[in-house]
Amino acid sequence: MVKISKQEALDYHSMGRPGKIEVIPTKPNSSQYDLSLAYTPGVAQPCLCIKENYDDVYRYTAKGNLVAVVSNGTAVLGLGDIGPEAGKPVMEGKGILFKTFADIDVFDIEVNEKDPEKLIQVVKAIAPTFGGINLEDIKAPECFEIEDRLKEELNIPVFHDDQHGTAIISGAALLNALELVNKRIEDIRIVVNGAGASAVSCVRLYFSLGARPENVVMLDSKGVLNESRTDLNRIKQQFVTSRKINTLEEAMVGADMFLGLSVADVLTPDMIRTMAADPVVFAMANPDPEIAYDVAVASRPDLVMATGRSDFPNQVNNVLGFPFIFRGALDVRASAINEEMKIAAVYALARLAHEDVPDIVSQAYNMKNISFGREYLIPKPLDPRLITTVAPAVARAAMETGVARKPITDWEEYIRNLQKRLGLDNKLIMYLRTQARQNPKRVVFAEANNFKVLKAAETVISERIAHPVLIGNRQTIYQIIEENQIHIADPEIIDPFSAEMEPLREKFARLLYGKRKRKGITLEDARDLMMNRDYFGSMMVETGMADAFISGFSRNYSDTIRPALHCVGVDHKYNRIAGMYVMITRKGPLFLADTTVNVQPAAQTLVEIALLTASEVKRFGFEPVMAFVSFGNFGSYNGPGNHQHVRDAIEILHRDHPELLVDGEMQANYIFDGELRKRKYPFTVLQDHEVNTIIFPDLTSGNILYKTLQSLGAAEAIGPILLGMKKPVHVLQMESSVREIVNMTAIAVVDAQEIAARLEI
Repeated sequence: MVKISKQEALDYHSMGRPGKIEVIPTKPNSSQYDLSLAYTPGVAQPCLCIKENYDDVYRYTAKGNLVAVVSNGTAVLGLGDIGPEAGKPVMEGKGILFKTFADIDVFDIEVNEKDPEKLIQVVKAIAPTFGGINLEDIKAPECFEIEDRLKEELNIPVFHDDQHGTAIISGAALLNALELVNKRIEDIRIVVNGAGASAVSCVRLYFSLGARPENVVMLDSKGVLNESRTDLNRIKQQFVTSRKINTLEEAMVGADMFLGLSVADVLTPDMIRTMAADPVVFAMANPDPEIAYDVAVASRPDLVMATGRSDFPNQVNNVLGFPFIFRGALDVRASAINEEMKIAAVYALARLAHEDVPDIVSQAYNMKNISFGREYLIPKPLDPRLITTVAPAVARAAMETGVARKPITDWEEYIRNLQKRLGLDNKLIMYLRTQARQNPKRVVFAEANNFKVLKAAETVISERIAHPVLIGNRQTIYQIIEENQIHIADPEIIDPFSAEMEPLREKFARLLYGKRKRKGITLEDARDLMMNRDYFGSMMVETGMADAFISGFSRNYSDTIRPALHCVGVDHKYNRIAGMYVMITRKGPLFLADTTVNVQPAAQTLVEIALLTASEVKRFGFEPVMAFVSFGNFGSYNGPGNHQHVRDAIEILHRDHPELLVDGEMQANYIFDGELRKRKYPFTVLQDHEVNTIIFPDLTSGNILYKTLQSLGAAEAIGPILLGMKKPVHVLQMESSVREIVNMTAIAVVDAQEIAARLEI
C-alpha cells in the first residue's frame, strides 16, 4: 500500500479550502437575470410544476443524480465508534468516489443518533431531497434493521455498502476463482471468520449464487457459531452449524474457501495446508489481512488469494461496485436496489475480468500486461470499462424485475452517455471503430517484435477492427506473446529477413527499382532496402498483399515516411502530403494541420494542406469550419515575420473554393469565441459557425499546440494522420500507447474501405 504519513494526510484535508468537497452551480449565475431565474421569481415555475406532477422533481432539480451518504459514525472504517463528526472525512471521501467514478453528486449526512428507530425517521424525513440513500459505517446488528426498514418504507434505492459492496465484489472474485480451480459453488465448503455486517451479507449473497448453508461455518471473536452457543443474536443464529467444532483450526480442515472479515494474523500457514486442493483464501481485514499475502502464497503453490489491499493481486475494493450500482439504479429511476440487481453486478464484474485489459489500465498500475488468472480475478478500480459494464447490467436487472420507473430504450445511446459523464465520450473514435468493423482490412504492423504493437494487434482482433499482418522475427514474436499472455490465436507473421521471403524481396526490389531508378536508386540499393521492414511493408500495400500499413513506433517520423513515399507515393489529386491531429476535447473533436510534415509552407502549400484536411474532416462525418491561426487578425500586423503567406492562401481558397468555410488569419481567442469574432469582425465568412479545424502557418506552431494540449491532459490526441498518400499509410508517434495504435489502425481500415469503394465504382 502507498505509505502516507500522518502529516501528509492532515495537510491534504486542511490545505486551501478545508475538507474535500464543495457545491458548484450548474447553471449561469453571473447576472441579475440569471439569479432571477435561479431564485425568485423564476424558481416559482418549476415549483408549481412539481406540485402538480411529482415526477417533475427529476426534471427540474438535481434529485435524480443526488445520493445521500448517511452515517452515525458507529463503525467507521476500522476505527470503530468514533462519532459522526470524526466520521465526516470518510463520508466526504465517499462522495469523491461517487463523483469520480460515476459522476454522481453526494451530500454527506452525519447524524448524531444511535437509536435505530430515530435514525430511520431522520433518513425518511430527508429522503425527498435525494435519488438514493447510501448507508455507511453503521454498526451491526442495527445496520440490518435500519436498511431493511428504509427499503420497505422508501421508494428510492437504499444500499448499505458496508454489507453489500464487499459481498458483490468478493462474489465476483469467488466465481472466477472457482472457475480457475474447476469447482462449483454448490459443492464448496466455506469458512467465514467474522460475523459483522460485511460477513453476513457476503454469506447471504453466496447463498444467492448457489452456496449451500450446510457447507458454511461462521466464526465470531468467541469461536464457531455452533449449536452449543447461547450468546448469539438473531442475525448470528441464522448461521449456526450443526458440526461439532469450536475453533478456526478445526473449521479449516478440508475447507475449499476461507473468507476473512475480522482481524490480522488469525490464520496460519498450517491451517491453510489443511484445506482442500486448490484452496481459495480471501483475507480481507484492513489494513493487515488475516494472514500476510507472501506468507499465505508460500504455504502452498495451488492457493488462490485475494485481500483488501492495493499492493497485492486481487484487491476486493468496494469502489468496483457502489458507484456503478447506484449509477444504473438512478438512470432507470429504480425504486430499490434488489437482490437481482446485486447479482447482475456480480456477474458483470466477473465477466469483465475475462476480457482483454486495455493498455491504459496496465499503465495505471505500472504493469506490462494484465490477463485473467490467479492474480487477476476481478477488474482493477481504474478500469474505465466498469461504468459501461456494471451500470447497464444493474439497470437491465431493475427493468426485468419491475422496479425501474424510467426504462432505457436505446442502450447504445445509454452507453455513450455513460462514457460522456466521465469525459470518455468519443463519438469520433466510436464511429471509426464501428465503421472499421463493417469490413475489416489487412493491416501491416511493421514493428511486431514489440509488446505494445502486439497488444494493439490483440485488441484489433478482439474488436474485429482489422486482420493484422505482423512483420518481424517469428520466434521473437511468439516469445513476447507467450511471456505476456497476449491472446492472438494463429498470428499471421511475415519475417522479411528469412530465406523463404527471398523471392518476394526480389520482386519488391525490382518494383522499387522501376519506380526510383531515375531518382538515384540502383537495383542493388533496392535489394538492400527490402531488408528494411518499412520498405517491405509499404510494398506489401502497394502490391495489394495488404490494405494498409502502420509503422513509426520506434523510429523517427521522417525515416518512416520516406519508404512509404518511395513505395506507395502521393495521391495524384494532390501535390504533397500533410499531417493532421485530431484532438478529442470535451466540446468535440478539433482537427489540427499541418502538425508533422511541412515546416515552412508557402501560400500554395497552405492551400493544399487546407484541401487535404477538409477532405479528411468530411470523411470523418464533420463539416469542416476552418480557421488559419496567427498572432494577428486579418492583416492587423504587417511588421517582420507577418503571415502574408496565410493571407495569400485565404485569398486563393476564397476565389477557387468558395464552398469551403475557411477564413483567417486570426488569433486563437477569436477562433474559439464566436460572439467576440462576430462583434469585432462581422465580415468573416465563418459568421456564427463553430470552428472545428485549425490550419497553422508553420510546423512549429502546430507541433507546439498539439503536444501542449496532449501533455496537459486537455485533450486526447489521435494521430498523426498522414494525408495525401495514394494508399493508407500511417506513421505513429514514437512510443505510442496501445490505444493510439488501435485508433490509428481503425483510421487506416476506414481509409482502405473508402479506396476499395472508389475502385468498385
